[in-house]
Amino acid sequence: MKSRAPVSVIIPCFCCASTIGRAVESILSQTLLPAEIILVDDCSNDEGLTVAKLKKIQDQYQNEIKIVVLEMEENDGPGSSRNLGWSVATQLYIAFLDADDSWHPQKIEIQYGLMKSHPEAVLSGHLSKVLLKEGDLPVASNISIQKISLNSLLLSNCLPTRSVMLKAELTERFFKGKRQAEDYLLWLQIALTGAPIFLINAPLAFSYKADFGSAGLNANLHESFLGVKDTYRKLWSAGQLSFWSYSFYIAMAYVKHLRRQALVGLRRSKA
Repeated sequence: MKSRAPVSVIIPCFCCASTIGRAVESILSQTLLPAEIILVDDCSNDEGLTVAKLKKIQDQYQNEIKIVVLEMEENDGPGSSRNLGWSVATQLYIAFLDADDSWHPQKIEIQYGLMKSHPEAVLSGHLSKVLLKEGDLPVASNISIQKISLNSLLLSNCLPTRSVMLKAELTERFFKGKRQAEDYLLWLQIALTGAPIFLINAPLAFSYKADFGSAGLNANLHESFLGVKDTYRKLWSAGQLSFWSYSFYIAMAYVKHLRRQALVGLRRSKA
């Protein structure tokens, strides 16, 4: 029997019958297993294929790990699905993974080790790598950690959701119904409390498509940009950003948006 960490893994699921198996297998391949996996179906409109796949996975691995399957009452986006999973999680730490992504086998071992050795840390993340084809995973070596400053996080979301582990006791949650940059808003709300956030400089998570302009919720660059603008606007409306700071970060987000448009245009021209 592998050792287990007091970690609940939450995966929002929407029409993911073809990819969720890979995500769960990457969890079960961990050198240090989590205590439970929570799969939340966000009202997938695929005639029950996703829910059936989730229940099949639950039955298949019931003797290896606790797997909870939940179903949202209405489609409300990944943030709301994660909130539902969070509400039933039983462990001290929460780790997030998306249904079409996967983890490095040492992800929990390394990241939980960081959180345990730095009890002041309420949230940590790590680097992520795009694997355009499945194959040998990079070796986790020369690992270093650093604190993420509030200013650097405001300039850029360096914490992909697939990389984040946080303390379950936190009171902040994903903004209900927000579908773009909902994760970024939560990380910033936590950072604005002054709590230390750490980054592990090693690629311990993997996606299988470009992070923007490819597929899924991030396929539409304009919608993604509006989601980031909305994140800053919510912080400004709550009095957490001054008007001048709000204006500055909006301008930086617009510059990044233009750069991404150019990169996607270049990528498509080479396809």
